[in-house]
Amino acid sequence: MPQSQQERDAKAEAKRKKWDEKELRHRVRAGLNAKLAELMAWHGITEQAEAVQLLILNAHALGPEASATAIALPRHEVHITENVARNFHQKSIAQIQRQPIEEGDQIIAPTH
Repeated sequence: MPQSQQERDAKAEAKRKKWDEKELRHRVRAGLNAKLAELMAWHGITEQAEAVQLLILNAHALGPEASATAIALPRHEVHITENVARNFHQKSIAQIQRQPIEEGDQIIAPTH
């Protein structure tokens, strides 16, 4: 005779307790979700939980030094063009001229 839903739930709960299983959940934006979907497609993985678990296991297997690049937050370099710097400088000077310098104000010369 098939198990009832309550029996299946109880069995699953007992299994989770036995293995000290914890639920791991988090929200992600569309871009990150698309990257996960692409990783899954590359490797024929259909379950997100499996993909995340494999990523964690493989990153951990790399060790502290080698996994550093995999877990580091990607940073974007910001390059300020000469046009933008010049425009900013001109507007800053105009603002200073409109608003006189008061005691305690600090003026920092631009670096090029």
